[in-house]
Amino acid sequence: MINPKTIISVLLIGLSSSAFSQSGISHEIGVIAGPLEFRSDYGERNNQRTNTRNVGYAFGIIDYLTFSYRNNLNPYFSEHFRVRAELSYSKTDLHHYGKWVDNDRNTLGVRQLRAMYGSTQLINFGPQLEFSPLNIHRFERSNHAFGPYIGVGAQVSYYTATAGTTMGELGNPLTTFAKYLVPSDGHPHGYSNESKIVFSGIINLGTRYKLNPLSDLLLNVQAQYFNSDWVDGLNPNKDTFKENKDYDSTVWIALGYIYYLDD
Repeated sequence: MINPKTIISVLLIGLSSSAFSQSGISHEIGVIAGPLEFRSDYGERNNQRTNTRNVGYAFGIIDYLTFSYRNNLNPYFSEHFRVRAELSYSKTDLHHYGKWVDNDRNTLGVRQLRAMYGSTQLINFGPQLEFSPLNIHRFERSNHAFGPYIGVGAQVSYYTATAGTTMGELGNPLTTFAKYLVPSDGHPHGYSNESKIVFSGIINLGTRYKLNPLSDLLLNVQAQYFNSDWVDGLNPNKDTFKENKDYDSTVWIALGYIYYLDD
């Protein structure tokens, strides 16, 4: 389980962003939620069933600072960029899919893969810079208009990963697929039950839809790339198993609601 003290600490950091609100800066807050696809070491790489079945959920709070009302900034920056802070939580249950398990064979290795399962919980916090190709001030004063954007950023994440099997306990040849018994990256095996902090890069693409002068709907697609391959709880030895070449990542499709705190 994720430590409640960690949740409280991250919440306090996120809420402190409201202190930056000042005259001439539009301050907005919102909520987002939607399915999250976890690209991990579970399942076959680039397999449709793997990508569509290893899907969890995520929700978050977002806080925006928009500078379109400030006269002392570069006009292009103030009319086309927003600063976004995001605090989110996700949980994904993970299983093996693909040709190695989706077949009629009943060997020990196939049964071990079918029986293996995992789960990952994440708390993410970090800033992003969003670019809007359309004039932000004009969008804020429009009616029922779309406001597309693209953004980049960085996040710090606290994850709790678990790995297990319905055949008993992981760690012996009778219950564990051979590649996960090989020591990996300082761990005694290619799996781990652990909680740690990692960093990630963020790319997002989306659009707002103006409901009324003080609120927008949001559609956001966000890709997150971690600097670790342990976030899912699996990391087979990369020197031995060459197919294990990518770090963990997620794709989050979310709908949201944004409210303007400054009229």
